[in-house]
Amino acid sequence: MSMKLTDSEYIRELLGRHGFRFSKSLGQNFLTAAWVPEDIAAAGVPEEGMGVLEVGPGIGCLTRELSKRAERVVSIELDKALKPILAETLADCKNVEVLFGDALKLDLAALAEEKLGGLKKAVCANLPYNVTSPLLTAFIQAGCFDSITVMIQREVARRICAAPGCPDYGAFGIFVQWHMETELLFDVPPSCFMPQPKVTSSVIRLKKRREHPAQVEDEKLMFRIIRAAFNQRRKTLVNALSSQLGGITKEQAEEAIANCGFDTRIRGEALDIGGFAKISDKIVNSIHADL
Repeated sequence: MSMKLTDSEYIRELLGRHGFRFSKSLGQNFLTAAWVPEDIAAAGVPEEGMGVLEVGPGIGCLTRELSKRAERVVSIELDKALKPILAETLADCKNVEVLFGDALKLDLAALAEEKLGGLKKAVCANLPYNVTSPLLTAFIQAGCFDSITVMIQREVARRICAAPGCPDYGAFGIFVQWHMETELLFDVPPSCFMPQPKVTSSVIRLKKRREHPAQVEDEKLMFRIIRAAFNQRRKTLVNALSSQLGGITKEQAEEAIANCGFDTRIRGEALDIGGFAKISDKIVNSIHADL
Protein backbone atom coordinates (compact mmCIF):
# COMPACT_ATOMS: atom_id res chain seq x y z
CA MET A 1 0.00 0.00 0.00
CA SER A 2 2.81 2.48 0.84
CA MET A 3 4.28 2.30 -2.65
CA LYS A 4 0.82 2.52 -4.25
CA LEU A 5 0.09 5.77 -2.38
CA THR A 6 2.81 7.54 -4.36
CA ASP A 7 1.85 5.99 -7.72
CA SER A 8 0.16 8.61 -9.90
CA GLU A 9 -2.26 6.20 -11.56
CA TYR A 10 -3.33 4.69 -8.26
CA ILE A 11 -3.77 8.15 -6.71
CA ARG A 12 -6.05 9.21 -9.57
CA GLU A 13 -8.08 5.99 -9.24
CA LEU A 14 -8.33 6.38 -5.45
CA LEU A 15 -9.40 10.02 -5.59
CA GLY A 16 -11.81 9.41 -8.46
CA ARG A 17 -13.44 6.51 -6.65
CA HIS A 18 -14.13 8.75 -3.67
CA GLY A 19 -15.10 11.80 -5.73
CA PHE A 20 -12.29 13.85 -4.20
CA ARG A 21 -11.28 17.21 -5.66
CA PHE A 22 -8.10 19.11 -4.76
CA SER A 23 -8.55 22.28 -2.74
CA LYS A 24 -6.25 25.16 -3.68
CA SER A 25 -7.18 27.01 -0.50
CA LEU A 26 -5.91 24.10 1.59
CA GLY A 27 -2.67 23.84 -0.37
CA GLN A 28 -3.14 20.17 -1.22
CA ASN A 29 -0.29 18.54 -3.13
CA PHE A 30 0.10 14.77 -2.83
CA LEU A 31 3.48 13.06 -3.14
CA THR A 32 4.27 10.89 -6.16
CA ALA A 33 7.83 9.84 -5.26
CA ALA A 34 8.16 7.02 -2.73
CA TRP A 35 11.62 8.10 -1.52
CA VAL A 36 10.28 11.38 -0.13
CA PRO A 37 7.98 10.06 2.64
CA GLU A 38 10.52 7.33 3.38
CA ASP A 39 13.32 9.85 3.89
CA ILE A 40 11.14 12.27 5.87
CA ALA A 41 10.04 9.49 8.23
CA ALA A 42 13.60 8.23 8.63
CA ALA A 43 14.76 11.73 9.58
CA GLY A 44 11.81 12.45 11.86
CA VAL A 45 11.65 9.12 13.69
CA PRO A 46 15.26 8.01 14.14
CA GLU A 47 14.65 5.76 17.14
CA GLU A 48 12.09 3.35 18.59
CA GLY A 49 9.44 4.27 21.12
CA MET A 50 8.52 7.68 19.72
CA GLY A 51 5.13 9.34 19.59
CA VAL A 52 4.55 11.42 16.47
CA LEU A 53 2.17 14.24 15.63
CA GLU A 54 1.46 14.73 11.93
CA VAL A 55 -0.53 17.61 10.45
CA GLY A 56 -1.96 17.33 6.94
CA PRO A 57 -1.69 13.60 6.12
CA GLY A 58 -3.29 13.95 2.68
CA ILE A 59 -3.97 10.41 1.50
CA GLY A 60 -1.61 8.94 4.09
CA CYS A 61 1.68 8.08 2.35
CA LEU A 62 3.87 9.73 5.02
CA THR A 63 1.48 8.53 7.74
CA ARG A 64 2.10 4.92 6.74
CA GLU A 65 5.87 5.40 6.85
CA LEU A 66 5.58 6.99 10.28
CA SER A 67 3.40 4.08 11.42
CA LYS A 68 6.24 1.66 10.60
CA ARG A 69 8.73 3.56 12.76
CA ALA A 70 6.82 5.18 15.61
CA GLU A 71 5.11 3.67 18.63
CA ARG A 72 2.08 5.85 18.02
CA VAL A 73 1.01 8.41 15.38
CA VAL A 74 -1.66 11.07 15.77
CA SER A 75 -2.53 12.79 12.51
CA ILE A 76 -4.64 15.95 12.23
CA GLU A 77 -6.46 16.64 8.97
CA LEU A 78 -8.59 19.70 8.21
CA ASP A 79 -10.33 18.40 5.06
CA LYS A 80 -13.16 16.06 6.02
CA ALA A 81 -13.45 15.01 2.38
CA LEU A 82 -10.36 12.88 3.03
CA LYS A 83 -12.06 10.92 5.82
CA PRO A 84 -13.19 7.91 3.74
CA ILE A 85 -9.90 7.89 1.83
CA LEU A 86 -7.78 7.79 4.99
CA ALA A 87 -10.09 5.17 6.48
CA GLU A 88 -9.20 3.01 3.49
CA THR A 89 -5.48 3.75 3.13
CA LEU A 90 -4.70 3.52 6.87
CA ALA A 91 -7.06 0.65 7.70
CA ASP A 92 -4.23 -1.69 8.71
CA CYS A 93 -2.21 0.94 10.65
CA LYS A 94 -3.37 0.09 14.16
CA ASN A 95 -1.02 2.60 15.85
CA VAL A 96 -2.44 5.57 13.91
CA GLU A 97 -5.28 7.82 15.00
CA VAL A 98 -6.63 10.46 12.61
CA LEU A 99 -8.36 13.51 14.07
CA PHE A 100 -10.34 15.88 11.87
CA GLY A 101 -10.01 19.52 12.81
CA ASP A 102 -7.89 22.65 12.60
CA ALA A 103 -4.49 22.13 14.23
CA LEU A 104 -4.17 25.88 14.78
CA LYS A 105 -7.26 25.84 17.01
CA LEU A 106 -6.15 22.92 19.18
CA ASP A 107 -4.16 22.86 22.41
CA LEU A 108 -1.30 20.85 20.94
CA ALA A 109 0.50 20.35 24.26
CA ALA A 110 -2.64 18.90 25.87
CA LEU A 111 -3.37 16.79 22.80
CA ALA A 112 0.17 15.39 22.72
CA GLU A 113 0.01 14.56 26.43
CA GLU A 114 -3.37 12.85 26.06
CA LYS A 115 -2.60 10.89 22.90
CA LEU A 116 1.16 10.29 23.09
CA GLY A 117 1.55 9.99 26.85
CA GLY A 118 5.03 9.34 28.15
CA LEU A 119 6.55 8.73 24.71
CA LYS A 120 9.32 10.92 23.31
CA LYS A 121 7.29 13.35 21.25
CA ALA A 122 8.04 14.63 17.75
CA VAL A 123 6.31 16.41 14.88
CA CYS A 124 6.78 15.00 11.39
CA ALA A 125 4.71 16.37 8.54
CA ASN A 126 4.35 17.68 5.02
CA LEU A 127 2.96 21.10 5.94
CA PRO A 128 0.58 23.16 3.80
CA TYR A 129 2.55 26.16 2.51
CA ASN A 130 -0.09 28.72 3.46
CA VAL A 131 0.05 27.97 7.20
CA THR A 132 3.71 27.00 7.63
CA SER A 133 4.77 29.84 9.95
CA PRO A 134 1.76 29.72 12.31
CA LEU A 135 1.99 25.93 12.55
CA LEU A 136 5.72 25.97 13.30
CA THR A 137 5.10 28.67 15.90
CA ALA A 138 2.38 26.53 17.49
CA PHE A 139 4.62 23.43 17.55
CA ILE A 140 7.46 25.37 19.18
CA GLN A 141 5.26 27.16 21.70
CA ALA A 142 3.65 23.85 22.72
CA GLY A 143 7.04 23.13 24.29
CA CYS A 144 6.62 19.35 24.36
CA PHE A 145 8.18 18.26 21.06
CA ASP A 146 11.83 17.19 21.08
CA SER A 147 12.06 17.51 17.31
CA ILE A 148 10.08 18.93 14.40
CA THR A 149 10.80 17.48 10.94
CA VAL A 150 8.75 19.09 8.20
CA MET A 151 8.62 19.62 4.46
CA ILE A 152 7.95 23.27 3.63
CA GLN A 153 8.54 25.77 0.85
CA ARG A 154 12.28 26.06 0.14
CA GLU A 155 12.49 29.83 0.58
CA VAL A 156 10.86 29.57 4.02
CA ALA A 157 13.27 26.78 4.96
CA ARG A 158 16.20 28.98 3.93
CA ARG A 159 14.87 31.82 6.08
CA ILE A 160 14.50 29.56 9.10
CA CYS A 161 18.07 28.26 8.81
CA ALA A 162 19.74 31.53 7.72
CA ALA A 163 22.79 32.99 9.49
CA PRO A 164 23.43 36.69 10.25
CA GLY A 165 24.38 38.68 7.16
CA CYS A 166 22.47 36.45 4.75
CA PRO A 167 19.64 37.98 2.69
CA ASP A 168 17.26 35.32 4.09
CA TYR A 169 18.07 36.18 7.72
CA GLY A 170 15.08 37.62 9.56
CA ALA A 171 12.86 37.81 12.62
CA PHE A 172 11.02 34.50 12.16
CA GLY A 173 14.26 32.58 11.64
CA ILE A 174 15.69 34.12 14.83
CA PHE A 175 12.55 33.12 16.74
CA VAL A 176 12.93 29.52 15.57
CA GLN A 177 16.68 29.47 16.27
CA TRP A 178 16.10 30.88 19.76
CA HIS A 179 14.14 27.74 20.64
CA MET A 180 15.48 25.09 18.25
CA GLU A 181 18.65 23.93 16.53
CA THR A 182 17.97 24.07 12.79
CA GLU A 183 19.13 21.72 10.06
CA LEU A 184 18.37 21.85 6.34
CA LEU A 185 18.15 18.22 5.14
CA PHE A 186 17.19 17.97 1.45
CA ASP A 187 15.16 19.53 -1.35
CA VAL A 188 12.13 18.02 -3.07
CA PRO A 189 11.41 19.20 -6.66
CA PRO A 190 7.90 20.06 -7.92
CA SER A 191 7.93 16.92 -10.09
CA CYS A 192 7.46 14.83 -6.92
CA PHE A 193 3.91 16.11 -6.38
CA MET A 194 0.40 15.92 -7.78
CA PRO A 195 -0.57 18.56 -8.73
CA GLN A 196 2.88 20.05 -9.18
CA PRO A 197 3.47 23.20 -7.10
CA LYS A 198 5.26 26.17 -8.65
CA VAL A 199 8.04 26.09 -6.05
CA THR A 200 10.65 23.66 -4.72
CA SER A 201 10.16 22.20 -1.26
CA SER A 202 12.73 21.51 1.44
CA VAL A 203 12.80 19.23 4.44
CA ILE A 204 14.16 20.71 7.67
CA ARG A 205 14.71 19.22 11.11
CA LEU A 206 14.45 21.32 14.25
CA LYS A 207 15.73 19.97 17.57
CA LYS A 208 14.66 21.47 20.87
CA ARG A 209 17.48 23.33 22.61
CA ARG A 210 18.34 22.43 26.19
CA GLU A 211 19.00 26.11 26.73
CA HIS A 212 18.65 29.27 24.67
CA PRO A 213 21.70 30.40 22.64
CA ALA A 214 22.05 33.51 24.85
CA GLN A 215 20.84 34.85 28.18
CA VAL A 216 18.51 37.83 28.20
CA GLU A 217 16.64 39.62 30.96
CA ASP A 218 13.51 40.48 28.99
CA GLU A 219 12.76 38.04 26.17
CA LYS A 220 9.66 39.93 25.02
CA LEU A 221 11.63 43.17 24.69
CA MET A 222 14.38 41.41 22.77
CA PHE A 223 11.89 40.12 20.21
CA ARG A 224 10.30 43.56 19.93
CA ILE A 225 13.76 44.88 19.09
CA ILE A 226 14.29 42.07 16.57
CA ARG A 227 10.94 42.72 14.87
CA ALA A 228 11.69 46.45 14.74
CA ALA A 229 15.10 45.75 13.17
CA PHE A 230 13.64 43.62 10.38
CA ASN A 231 10.48 45.64 9.79
CA GLN A 232 12.85 48.27 8.39
CA ARG A 233 15.85 46.11 7.59
CA ARG A 234 17.48 48.60 5.20
CA LYS A 235 17.66 51.19 7.98
CA THR A 236 20.40 51.28 10.60
CA LEU A 237 19.40 49.63 13.85
CA VAL A 238 19.49 53.04 15.55
CA ASN A 239 16.90 54.45 13.15
CA ALA A 240 14.79 51.30 13.20
CA LEU A 241 14.60 51.22 16.99
CA SER A 242 13.94 54.94 17.44
CA SER A 243 11.14 54.87 14.88
CA GLN A 244 9.60 51.51 15.76
CA LEU A 245 9.88 51.34 19.55
CA GLY A 246 7.88 53.88 21.49
CA GLY A 247 9.74 55.51 24.38
CA ILE A 248 13.30 55.30 23.04
CA THR A 249 15.04 58.20 21.34
CA LYS A 250 17.66 58.03 18.64
CA GLU A 251 20.29 59.13 21.17
CA GLN A 252 19.29 56.40 23.62
CA ALA A 253 19.41 53.78 20.88
CA GLU A 254 22.88 54.97 19.81
CA GLU A 255 24.13 54.85 23.39
CA ALA A 256 22.82 51.34 23.99
CA ILE A 257 24.31 50.00 20.75
CA ALA A 258 27.66 51.75 21.30
CA ASN A 259 27.88 50.49 24.90
CA CYS A 260 27.58 46.94 23.57
CA GLY A 261 30.65 47.53 21.39
CA PHE A 262 28.80 47.75 18.08
CA ASP A 263 29.15 50.39 15.39
CA THR A 264 26.16 52.72 15.67
CA ARG A 265 25.70 52.37 11.89
CA ILE A 266 25.08 48.63 12.18
CA ARG A 267 21.94 47.08 10.71
CA GLY A 268 19.95 44.41 12.48
CA GLU A 269 20.71 41.83 9.78
CA ALA A 270 24.38 41.84 10.88
CA LEU A 271 23.62 40.87 14.50
CA ASP A 272 23.41 37.34 15.84
CA ILE A 273 21.01 36.38 18.63
CA GLY A 274 23.61 37.15 21.28
CA GLY A 275 24.01 40.66 19.88
CA PHE A 276 20.30 41.34 20.09
CA ALA A 277 20.27 39.99 23.66
CA LYS A 278 23.10 42.36 24.67
CA ILE A 279 21.34 45.39 23.23
CA SER A 280 18.07 44.38 24.88
CA ASP A 281 19.76 44.07 28.27
CA LYS A 282 21.54 47.39 27.80
CA ILE A 283 18.22 49.09 27.08
CA VAL A 284 16.63 47.47 30.13
CA ASN A 285 19.48 48.22 32.51
CA SER A 286 20.94 51.48 31.25
CA ILE A 287 18.06 53.41 29.76
CA HIS A 288 15.15 52.11 31.86
CA ALA A 289 12.82 53.20 29.10
CA ASP A 290 9.16 52.48 29.55
CA LEU A 291 8.63 50.38 26.45
